[in-house]
Amino acid sequence: MKITTRDVPPRAAWALEQAGVHPLLARLYAARGVGSKEQLDDGLALLLPPAGLKGAVDAAVLLADAIAKNKRLCIVADYDCDGATACAVAIRGLRLLGAKHVSYIVPDRVVDGYGLTAPISQRVKDSGADVLITVDNGIASFEGVATAKALGLQVLVTDHHLPALVNGDVQLPEADVIVNPNQPGCTFESKSIAGVGVMFYVLLALRAELRARGVFTAQNQPKVDNLLPLVALGTVADVVKLDANNRRLVAQGLKRIRAGVLPAGMAALFAAAGRKPQTASSFDFGFALGPRINAAGRLSDMTLGIECLLTDDAGRADELARTLDGINRQRRDLEGGMREQAFMMAESLFEESDDAPPAVCVFDPDFHEGVVGIVASRLKDKLHRPSFVFARSGAAGKENELKGSGRSIAGFHLRDALDLIAKRQPGVLLRFGGHAMAAGCTILEERFDEFETALSQVAAEWLDAEALTRTITTDGALDPNYLRLDLIDMLEREVWGQGFAAPSFSEEVEVLSQRIVGQNHLSLKLKHQGQPIDAMWFGHTEQLPPKVKLAFRLDAAEWNGRRTIKFLIEGVESYV
Repeated sequence: MKITTRDVPPRAAWALEQAGVHPLLARLYAARGVGSKEQLDDGLALLLPPAGLKGAVDAAVLLADAIAKNKRLCIVADYDCDGATACAVAIRGLRLLGAKHVSYIVPDRVVDGYGLTAPISQRVKDSGADVLITVDNGIASFEGVATAKALGLQVLVTDHHLPALVNGDVQLPEADVIVNPNQPGCTFESKSIAGVGVMFYVLLALRAELRARGVFTAQNQPKVDNLLPLVALGTVADVVKLDANNRRLVAQGLKRIRAGVLPAGMAALFAAAGRKPQTASSFDFGFALGPRINAAGRLSDMTLGIECLLTDDAGRADELARTLDGINRQRRDLEGGMREQAFMMAESLFEESDDAPPAVCVFDPDFHEGVVGIVASRLKDKLHRPSFVFARSGAAGKENELKGSGRSIAGFHLRDALDLIAKRQPGVLLRFGGHAMAAGCTILEERFDEFETALSQVAAEWLDAEALTRTITTDGALDPNYLRLDLIDMLEREVWGQGFAAPSFSEEVEVLSQRIVGQNHLSLKLKHQGQPIDAMWFGHTEQLPPKVKLAFRLDAAEWNGRRTIKFLIEGVESYV
């Protein structure tokens, strides 16, 4: 474990302080590339214009024509939180802008697999729809789009995933319109926008098109900004990079939630998670609401999650949120058992070799495909290796196939690694796709060892010893004057996430006492710059030496109505 400190450009920090930013925030923002207070302006007027997103204007024309002709629209969603929120934004937004007939279909993870497939296109046609709209998928759905077109459907693909590469060249499906910032020729600056953000931008473009046609005026046009709580939730839950545009989308969503402007289903999910909308933070999206929606797609039917986000009936929302909470508890139990099994299998790989493998692949016949991604993430965090976890496909007739989900570390582009394996070992990968840090693939069970060897070979070529050393980058030492509840509350109100890391600190402390609580958590009393403070190290039981260098976050713990400050330990770099 190596703990490093972010550089803080002094001029940027000084400029932010001079502009009235709190000194602690000025230091944190400067270390994250913010150089002026203007960059912190989260106003809607500063959002990137929809016209800059390739395909958005054409999509607006297609949808405006469809609405004018009273055509039937059908959304094909994905079964994660980004897909569910994108679906809810599409349906709410299209209805708000005049569409009379809007329905949706969400694939079943086990039965249908990922994306727009030919059978799903047939289901859309059979439903009576005229226009098929994908959200958070479709950019690599060649067969599904071709089938939909052959059936006479208009097809609008909205997605944010990377397009497929065929012999090194980007290949796109033959849709009527594609809206995706990562397609060739798109100059939209926010390449990291989530699927829900792409759909929101399509709605902004559609509203502008309807204004141009005289359907609305600037004074009476519908307010689509009330969809921003859903956009914020999907953006954070999908762990996309929080660039300036994404931070504005999230900040605007949080403002509305804190003011009580949020769908009934989101309010019910806050209640089910024991969180308060009035003090909502980006942490709530990633660790409270997002997992409860994702659980439906992993173990049950994402229709539950989408219906929760669509309903305006508080009673129905409460019922659905409690159902989702129950499924999430089931998911945690299932994941816990799989995680322990995966850890044992992976650690045996380290024990059997003098050199720790540069990548990890595990498979067990009893693994559930719905939670392989979560377990891969836990494995990656524990071992600091690109990690794939496989489970047998539950689809009829595909029992010999394994579905794998992978998570990566800095310096190892997972989707590109899979593409290289496909070139080197033709036929090993039946299907694959994803991003730099997360990807999925399907292989035949008898070729698992071949895939494992191929992935390790690529990892050995791309990753050196430094890249394979776990590093935690922090904001350095914490001035004890900043150990105040009001400042912790201030930090929690800001927008943090992927690519704009939440504040963490590091310094040498004394360990006064330590004990194991629960089954696998370490509770400590520390001396920080001469002052005693409590700390927790979740998921760890190893005893610490008397003096250690810690990486930690600040937390305001509440017990019996009393709030106290705690350190949440993220990593330890011990002294000899």
